[in-house]
Amino acid sequence: MGDDLDFMRAAIAEAEAAERDGEVPVGAVIVHDGEIIARGNNRVLRDSDPTAHAEIIAMRAAGKLLGNYRLEGCSLYATLEPCAMCAGAILHARIARLVYAASDPKAGACGSVLGVMNHPQLNHKVEVASGLLAEECGVMLSDFFRARRGRSSVGQIPE
Repeated sequence: MGDDLDFMRAAIAEAEAAERDGEVPVGAVIVHDGEIIARGNNRVLRDSDPTAHAEIIAMRAAGKLLGNYRLEGCSLYATLEPCAMCAGAILHARIARLVYAASDPKAGACGSVLGVMNHPQLNHKVEVASGLLAEECGVMLSDFFRARRGRSSVGQIPE
């Protein structure tokens, strides 16, 4: 549990970096052999790229580092439940373990809205743990969107 907390705190640091850059505060890290090998935070607005979610950014970096798109034996820590796109990429990458903090009642694909992760028709199964530092991550997201709603709707990120 101690390592899980440290890795989730590293993902939270990535979420905080995203927020400083005006992005939705979501962060992710990839761990292999007990070490963080890749980090990612949301870059959708900065990169004008709808696929630039924290999990995707981290998986791209891990793939380059390991020289393989298959990230077998790796764990992914994310501050928010992955969406359908990210869940599909996690499965494609053959991530062994997913640990996420807050559930996403609007787009979560690990059971909150959709059941993409570990769907019985899919051949790869991921060990999934949720709720680690969920309140902290949920408050960060709620505060971000509350502040956004208080600003002009021009350039506002929709919820």
